[in-house]
Amino acid sequence: MPKHGKRYRSLREKVDTAKAYSGDEAASLVKELATAKFDETIEAHVRLGIDPRKSDQNVRGTVALPHGTGRTVRVLALTQGDKVRDAEAAGADFVGGDEMITRIQGGWLEFDAVVATPDMMAAVGSKLGRLLGPRGLLPNPRSGTVGPNISELVRALKAGQIEFRNDKTGVVHAPIGKASFDATKLAENLSAFRGAVEAAKPDTARGVFVRTVYLSSTMGPSVPVEV
Repeated sequence: MPKHGKRYRSLREKVDTAKAYSGDEAASLVKELATAKFDETIEAHVRLGIDPRKSDQNVRGTVALPHGTGRTVRVLALTQGDKVRDAEAAGADFVGGDEMITRIQGGWLEFDAVVATPDMMAAVGSKLGRLLGPRGLLPNPRSGTVGPNISELVRALKAGQIEFRNDKTGVVHAPIGKASFDATKLAENLSAFRGAVEAAKPDTARGVFVRTVYLSSTMGPSVPVEV
């Protein structure tokens, strides 16, 4: 097991692991622990009381963080006809139809999120499913990335909408801001994210749904948050 360096161990000593911090306290502390020379991403990690092996207990959804993620998202809009102008006007970084699908098939992946209109999904699913699916980039109505109003989809992503889903261990991870955010904004983003996760609770989940919540920065130790 890799050993942590002196800097990390020093930071970890500032965290009372026997305590569950309030959202405001955790946000303030995680900022204090983000001492790297770059603007670290702050992430939330929520362990759920689900059986991730059962498809009917998987948790997935989207949430519009009130203060965004602090990250510039490169959005690709797959559409055609009059919708091309709508997507461009909404701020999409790349817009197109079949020509964009061909470009992606050739290995181009210089984007962070993909939205599409319903008329494109047959081609997107059959030609790009194996390329975009494993990367979590395949448009899906459940994740708010497929719809007739392409401009709304683009604006939502540009404004800070994120998608979340549990991993194979039943934990949901999501970026909720940057270390440069003030603590209040981080706490409000955390609250919005937790609310969305709780709202996505499957009907088949039993017992305690949210088991643990932690905040961490890219290079810092995690901070336990009260459930």
